[in-house]
Formats: sequence, C-alpha cells, structure tokens
Amino acid sequence: MGWLKRLFGLEKLENQENVQAPAYQAPVAQAQAPAQPAAASPQTIPPERMGLNGEYDQSGLAKRVAQAFDANPDVADIETVYVAQLGTTVVLKGTVPSQEIVNKLVTIAKGVKGATGVETNQVTVG
Repeated sequence: MGWLKRLFGLEKLENQENVQAPAYQAPVAQAQAPAQPAAASPQTIPPERMGLNGEYDQSGLAKRVAQAFDANPDVADIETVYVAQLGTTVVLKGTVPSQEIVNKLVTIAKGVKGATGVETNQVTVG
C-alpha cells in the first residue's frame, strides 16, 4: 500500500514523474459595492496549503510529501512512518530500519515545494 493510500486514503496519481502540484490562483472574495465594478484580484495559495491538484488543502504539503515518497522506489514500501505538517515543516513519525532511510526521507521531503524544514525527532531507528 502506498503512502497516499495509507495516510490519506488517496490513490497514487498516474503521472508520478511530476510530484509538484500545478500553479493555481484562487479568486479573492470581494465586498460588493454597487457603485464600483468588482475587479478580480487573484490570491495565491501558500505552497504549504497547495493540494495535489492545485486546490487549497490544509494538509497539502503532507500529501505532496507522501506523493513524493510514493514516487521514490527506495522508500515507497515503508509502512511504519507517518507524515504530518506544522505550517511549512514536515513532521515524520514512526520507525525505520536505518539512519540511511531517515536521511533519504528528509532529502525527499525537503525537495517538495513549500517545505522549509523536516522534523525527525519522533522517528526511531531500529
């Protein structure tokens, strides 16, 4: 079972080569003023809130990190680690067989747009 399915109940996307979400701009809700026409001013979704399909998603960064883990054959089959996020920080929790795997997970997670850091203090090697 893949990371996305195990953690979020989502299936892997067909095109795993592009694990970054597409750029998306959501319209800003504007107060209605009858005398002035409404000017559409797009608001960009913060990278840590960008979902898998460009939509706003509170857990967007964690889902995109899980997608990146699914795309990497070295870590795709790990089922003892969980991914969460605190703002722009990716939080890894669980158990891994070696420090090499932790290092690989950190490298992959840091490469996902919107990730500014990775916490591994809740990961046990053993």
